[in-house]
Amino acid sequence: MSLDKARRAIEETDRREGITVEQVRQEIQEAIDRAFYNPSNALTSYRIRQIPCKGERPTPEELIVYVAEQASK
Repeated sequence: MSLDKARRAIEETDRREGITVEQVRQEIQEAIDRAFYNPSNALTSYRIRQIPCKGERPTPEELIVYVAEQASK
């Protein structure tokens, strides 16, 4: 999956849920941040840091791409 497809998935979610793209991105980013900065356990801490990202922590699009790729394995 590409970042463009991840962006389209977010856009589809906003239409389906009746919220804005920014709200979808914000909710996903908040979940990423919770897992990254305050993991519930060592496995969560390890796994969230395995997601390839350009910055300090994954973006919603990077998370979606990673999860899609893992699901297809």
